[in-house]
Amino acid sequence: MYKLLITSSLIVTSLAKLVGSEFHEFSANCMGTEFKILIDHDERDICKKAANAAFAEADRLNKIFSDYHADSEVSILSKSTYEGKAIKLSDELFEVLEFGKSLAISTDNAFDPTIGQLSRLWRISRFRKSLPAKISLNRALKLKGIENLMLNAATKEATLGKPGIILDLVGIAKGYTADKMLEIMNGFGVSRCLVDAGGDITLGNKPRKKSGWRIEIGGRKHPDLPILSLENCSVATSGDVSQFLEINGTRYSHIVNSQTGYGLKNLTQVTIIAENGMKADSLATACSVLGADRTKQLLKEETFKAFFITRSPNKLELEIVD
Repeated sequence: MYKLLITSSLIVTSLAKLVGSEFHEFSANCMGTEFKILIDHDERDICKKAANAAFAEADRLNKIFSDYHADSEVSILSKSTYEGKAIKLSDELFEVLEFGKSLAISTDNAFDPTIGQLSRLWRISRFRKSLPAKISLNRALKLKGIENLMLNAATKEATLGKPGIILDLVGIAKGYTADKMLEIMNGFGVSRCLVDAGGDITLGNKPRKKSGWRIEIGGRKHPDLPILSLENCSVATSGDVSQFLEINGTRYSHIVNSQTGYGLKNLTQVTIIAENGMKADSLATACSVLGADRTKQLLKEETFKAFFITRSPNKLELEIVD
């Protein structure tokens, strides 16, 4: 069987009722948001050790992926653009960049990890509640391009081919981290577990006496949205519920179209179910940019399911693509 950033955009239905005698729950602040873990296991001490190790892994990976930290591995790589030399990467960063580049190519840059200059402009714009200056947008549009990210699989090295490019892994890092957290817990013999990485959910084996983890899609509601019963897959949602900029009645999402430089204006919500967190997280961003029709074309090459909620003049409309 075969998972923006919206905090708690996906939730375990009736979470408060599920924890306690049935599940062990743990939480910690990671990657600028709250991560939660649910575990179905008899021994709480084992669960606690597994969860603590998983949160430690999230902190370790944040030191690799976060562009908010000047000394993170991805920040050091971005700074190397002015030197034009190859940088040796960790296995984790190379894996994420390799997948991200492949997805950028297959989606015509709907997902693009080289748009850090644009992302930073829109972060500032949301804070100031004003659109970026056109001169700044035009400059940022010139400082991107997946062709400028050159990867050497033999040496695990990367070179950024244009001075000033900044990498942005916000649309992929949390999903990848959730995958690795699940692996860590499996190493403790804990397989019936769920990781909620600030809204990106990755699921292990189903709980005992359950058909699966019961997942309710949050964010925008629609009466035809299903309640899902899932295991061994991931679920991610992108949308404009909590991170957006509204100017003169137009809502601009935090998800940026790399071709225009502007936040998406037609987006409401996209939820993706995929085989792992890295794919679900990044596909949620890509499909938000592509829209339902172009996502159907992408499904010819990939295996996942997408739920689109869009605005019409009088209501929200749901389209399921699989």
